[in-house]
Amino acid sequence: MKKFLVSLVCLLIFPLNISAISAQMAVVMDLNSGRVLYELNSHDERLIASITKIMTCLITIMYSDLNKTVIVDEDVLKAYGSSVYLEVGEEIKLEDLLYGLMLRSGNDAAVAIANTVAGSMENFVYLMNEYAKTIGMKNTHFVNAHGLDVNGVGNTSSAYDMALLTKVAMQNETFKKIFGTQKYSASSNLKTYHWEGKNKLFGMYPYTTGGKTGYTEAAKRTLVTTASRDNKNLVIVTLNDGNDFNDHKSLYETYFNKYKAIKVLDKTNFKIDDNYYKDGDLYIKNDYYALVTDQEEKDLKIDIVIYKYDNVYNDIKVGEAKVMLNDTLLHKESIYIKNKNVKVQDKKESFWKKILGWFKW
Repeated sequence: MKKFLVSLVCLLIFPLNISAISAQMAVVMDLNSGRVLYELNSHDERLIASITKIMTCLITIMYSDLNKTVIVDEDVLKAYGSSVYLEVGEEIKLEDLLYGLMLRSGNDAAVAIANTVAGSMENFVYLMNEYAKTIGMKNTHFVNAHGLDVNGVGNTSSAYDMALLTKVAMQNETFKKIFGTQKYSASSNLKTYHWEGKNKLFGMYPYTTGGKTGYTEAAKRTLVTTASRDNKNLVIVTLNDGNDFNDHKSLYETYFNKYKAIKVLDKTNFKIDDNYYKDGDLYIKNDYYALVTDQEEKDLKIDIVIYKYDNVYNDIKVGEAKVMLNDTLLHKESIYIKNKNVKVQDKKESFWKKILGWFKW
């Protein structure tokens, strides 16, 4: 009996970690707010292998015309590892190469893309690192567009930074479409390709919306995936995880069940008390769901800020709705005004302004 009591006390003081995972670094992030729901050494910097290609894909979408025809040059012969097997002189649309990059993790595709978009790998890497700084990736450094490392030297990042990058990238509809594609066919002047993605989570977990795998001997297995259920949208990143797909599935189930989505902003029923723009209708363009626990729901609030302009026009931004969880900002939604005859509230004219008005011709 005493042994049982001792064991029970130990379990109460040191509860079992039923969500234990194999990763050395991990993060679960709310895609809507960027709020971290779970982390394990999430800011530690280490090699990331081919999840690098998330940045490669986004930079290409941002800086180039995807309808451009790529003429594959001899630099492609320098690529090794996973490949889509491009040939020197082959002509293929840039958009098609992005699918080969993301679904098959083609390192040869990454080389061809970098040369086409920026003229060289060095120039492309410069764009990658500058954009990383812009969005707040503080523990990230890129040296190439594919993720291969040589003698342990390669692209480095953290689980948090890669989740942040994915959050930003998923706001781009073109990226979102490519990231969520499981099969794709493309044709060049030489051959036809049929690509199937390496993200096994699509077959294991029905709520999966996207993902990118990675592996090198030094980095080990790296994985970024996204999933959505009941207006809850999450991104999970694991680094050096030998059981990554099962870990992602387990983490999604854990945090989808732990949190609920509360519709805090409703674009069809957005109403606020405002007497300044008395002849205008204030509106927002998007709904917003806040991800909270039962205990946190009572701490949600909306702060409304209205900018008081003397002159406004239709569909101009006139304020912000800030969704707060206690003192933490979860989301900012712009407030706009519509009404062609919008007028601001009459202001009291000064005595001398009235006098001057009497003498106008």
